[in-house]
Amino acid sequence: MRPFEYCAPSTVTEALSLLREYGDRARPLAGGTDLLIFMQSGRVQPDYVVDLTRIAALKGIAYDPAQGLKLGALTSMREVELAPAIRAHYPALAASTFELAGVQVRNMATIGGNTCNASPAADTIPPLMALDAVAVIAGTTGERRVPYTELFQGPGKTALKRDELLASIDLPPPSSRTGSHYIKLAVRKAMDIAIVGVAASVTLDDGLVQDCRIALGAVGPTVIRAHEAEQLLRGKPLEDATLKAVAKAAQAAAKPITDQRGSAAYRTMMVGVLVPQALRQAAMAAQRTE
Repeated sequence: MRPFEYCAPSTVTEALSLLREYGDRARPLAGGTDLLIFMQSGRVQPDYVVDLTRIAALKGIAYDPAQGLKLGALTSMREVELAPAIRAHYPALAASTFELAGVQVRNMATIGGNTCNASPAADTIPPLMALDAVAVIAGTTGERRVPYTELFQGPGKTALKRDELLASIDLPPPSSRTGSHYIKLAVRKAMDIAIVGVAASVTLDDGLVQDCRIALGAVGPTVIRAHEAEQLLRGKPLEDATLKAVAKAAQAAAKPITDQRGSAAYRTMMVGVLVPQALRQAAMAAQRTE
């Protein structure tokens, strides 16, 4: 690892000023579980590391039944995993943090870092996308809000500018009779990267799917919302014939590659298997909210 200048701001304003001053020569540090590995390998070689961990405004979990959930970007994965409000109202997100690495890593890794790393195989991005999350981005000219469906531009690339920070992640309150679920397919149950990740959110009304959202991880350059698959399910019951058509539409949305974890053909096949499973589990969770 080559030498770098270490900066430890105590406010968002100070951090943004440093990022604006140093531009591409600086990298923000949250949990460090990705950045330090990238620096050790030489993939990233910043002249300045801006440590965000002293900024209290970027931490914390706040839930209000009327306003929804606000997650500070520096909230650890372990805190998200254990939060009672997240387990009760956003189960797909809680499940995705449990699937991420081991407890030691989850105590360091942050929810915002997982987003900003922008891996298409990230565990928390599919459920956040399926739960209609919005990224609250702080910049020197103020805040802006970007839906998760518009946040990712490619592997490792987001809509954030060099002089901006992800301040928090906002999720709307779940509608009544709404449930969510996340399924991760990996070689190992823990400490492994997803071959395919599927998150689903389902809202029921008198036995029909009033609304649904499906997000697919590790099957494209970014996490994908399967909009056409969702449209096939809205207004219909969760029947085998309908789910078969939904699964096929989700497969059509996937654009996987072949790598050491799985072939493109295998990933596409497993999207067709996992999407119905995630939808059924989300529907079961919705029924329990009655």
